[in-house]
Amino acid sequence: MMKKKKWGKWLLIAFGSLLVLAAVAVIFANVYISKSKPVIEGEVAVGVLEERVTVVRDDIGVPHIQAQSDADLYRAQGYVQAQDRLFQMDLSRRQASGRLAEVIGEAAIDTDKHFRTFSLRRAGEASWEGYGDEAKQVLEWYAEGVNAYIEEAKEEGRLSYEFALLGYEPEPWTPVDSLAIGKFMAYDLGGHWNSLAVRHWALNEFPEDKARELFIRYPEEAPAILAANKKQPVVVAGAFDPSVIPPEFNGSNNWVVSGDKTESGLPLLADDPHLGLSTPSIWYQMHLESPEQNVSGVIFAGIPGIILGHNEQIAWGVTNVGPDVQDLYIETPNPDDPTQFRYEGQWEQAEVLEEPIKVKDGETVDFEVLVTRHGPIVSPVLYEEEESSAIFSMQWTALEPTLELQAVLNFNKAENWEQFETALEDFQAPAQNFVFASTDGTIAYKANGRIPIRKQGDGQLPVPGDSAEYGWDGYVPFDELPRSVNPESGFIATANNQVIDDSYPYHITDFWAQPYRYERIAEVLDENDKLTAEDMMALQMDQKNLYAAEFLEGMMAEVEKTTDEHEELFKMLREWDQVDSAGQAAPFVFHTWMRQLPDTLFEEQFPEDVYDMLSGKNHITDAMLRQAFEGDEGAWVREYGGTGKWLADSLDFALDDIEAEQGSDPQDWEWGEYHQLTFPHPVAGASPILEQFLNPDKVPVGGSNITVQAAAFNDDGDVDHGASWRFVADLADLSKAYHIVGPGLSGHVKSDFFHNQVDKWAQGEFHETRIEGDMEGAELTLIPE
Repeated sequence: MMKKKKWGKWLLIAFGSLLVLAAVAVIFANVYISKSKPVIEGEVAVGVLEERVTVVRDDIGVPHIQAQSDADLYRAQGYVQAQDRLFQMDLSRRQASGRLAEVIGEAAIDTDKHFRTFSLRRAGEASWEGYGDEAKQVLEWYAEGVNAYIEEAKEEGRLSYEFALLGYEPEPWTPVDSLAIGKFMAYDLGGHWNSLAVRHWALNEFPEDKARELFIRYPEEAPAILAANKKQPVVVAGAFDPSVIPPEFNGSNNWVVSGDKTESGLPLLADDPHLGLSTPSIWYQMHLESPEQNVSGVIFAGIPGIILGHNEQIAWGVTNVGPDVQDLYIETPNPDDPTQFRYEGQWEQAEVLEEPIKVKDGETVDFEVLVTRHGPIVSPVLYEEEESSAIFSMQWTALEPTLELQAVLNFNKAENWEQFETALEDFQAPAQNFVFASTDGTIAYKANGRIPIRKQGDGQLPVPGDSAEYGWDGYVPFDELPRSVNPESGFIATANNQVIDDSYPYHITDFWAQPYRYERIAEVLDENDKLTAEDMMALQMDQKNLYAAEFLEGMMAEVEKTTDEHEELFKMLREWDQVDSAGQAAPFVFHTWMRQLPDTLFEEQFPEDVYDMLSGKNHITDAMLRQAFEGDEGAWVREYGGTGKWLADSLDFALDDIEAEQGSDPQDWEWGEYHQLTFPHPVAGASPILEQFLNPDKVPVGGSNITVQAAAFNDDGDVDHGASWRFVADLADLSKAYHIVGPGLSGHVKSDFFHNQVDKWAQGEFHETRIEGDMEGAELTLIPE
């Protein structure tokens, strides 16, 4: 008995010691992490400044920077962004440049190979040469501000904790770093090369009738291209990593309403770009003021200026046009020299770029990139390396020198549509749908950017790389890009939908987004003539599901022809108001069913990695459903056993998933229990402890990928893609505008502005950001040394 007591005593002592050590570790970690928390009050000496600059962070964390010159304004912008987002900025430039393995290790080698091959850094370097002196100067001022913070943080031991976790310090910032990040955003919004590769694969694997149904529109008018794809098969299936593909609809909503349809008599503008949701946000909201400009909105961390927002005279926003700007070429290598490729009957030497990849705690990996006349050879980093008589190269608008930042800087100072449209000439990649409004009452739209004109084909398939008969023949002329100014309808809206009709003389793409977000926006704007800013905010949070309105009744009717076992479920679905609200069961059933349709039909007939590459799966099955409802089942549906069997089996699979998630009683099912908002931090996946500290608690939300309140979700139900920024401007009073940036503006875990907008994002609570009058909040004065 005494031994047991003694053993228990020592156990308690040992356990207590562990608790003390753990407490000390927690206190040390807390003190260490707090040391790098951004200083937002008082005075800080910043040697690169010429005069004092004030930075007021308002109650939501938005920095309002007031400077006496543009030089100090951009230096201060670089300094302030680095305070809040330096680690994010450093990871972004490293990812774009293919240099993650230097700090992460061998796990990042394949990612580095991918981005070295896509050549974003080299494209940024080439772009630098084309910038004017003024834009180059801005980039240099901005870099001075970032470097002033880096030097200060190193000297004072105040670099953020992420650098300590990975065991490195950031290098000095350069202007090309900013341009490389801009090129990465073009990659994120860039194109559909993966769809070309899958169609090429399908033509060589399936009978023609089945391959035909996987196209958005089958290119019957180009038999030579079809023949070339069948004659020279390129290895596609193998070891492709689908994580490098951007979400297929990095899209957005935007609209602008004329004063004829508003309560104030002046325009309203709304914009909500749909991108990945993460901690920290991809956007950084700021207000920049100098004697030369007064502009407010958002920018990517690592870039100067304001890319989307408003000044005292105008407001603007974008959605992704999504044009076909990435073409694959079927290249024939010389069997005696793999660095040469056939062109017009001759072997042509490719450029050979040595790209050694340094690896943390490992040996440098030798890597080379071959660049043909069309662009880099991409097959080695996309697919398994196998012997093949043909491989892919890629041509892409963003790999050329482009001048987006120059356009952004001119947007910021534009005062009317004429000046803004002139600035658009420099915004070349990625192509974006710009909407515009000004205090003079003008509303306007332009689908802007470089869109190639092809000698042959329409961008749906790879084309032969050995013939001058293929390739690009310039771009759609700037003056002939889709455009509208002050239309009779009184509004302009885009939601990645088709923006042209058959009369438009140039090919843009066949891969438009499903039309449901646009149709709902147009429906609301068309029905109202006294619209307010509050109405615009409410519309951005609209959860009406027009996808269900088109398909659900027909789907249930087909299933009822085969079975009567879903009577109660279908009664619930028919009583549904077709709003994707978080508390209802019906959205859960509908969306799970719709997502199952392509899996049921296609998944077993595709290699896993090729299936992951197949974009627009529901576009394809939507077309098949429409065709089937009209009495003409396609090859895939007939082979499966008919429409009813396809839909019934898909519903059974979907219900199995739902029941595994939320039990067998539909009365207990809730969309929001599955469909939950998350803002994952890039470091959080390394440890459950880091996940607990760095990721916010998940929040049940309504909406979906096809509602105006965009809330796309992955297979776990996590809402990880949606309105990365919400913005509404009333041109009757541009001294202010309304914003939401989830999860918050700071990248520092100890900041009050780290996750302070998570619930606001979920509930649609906008904050007002002013650009005139005295700013209230925590004030930091940056002073010259």
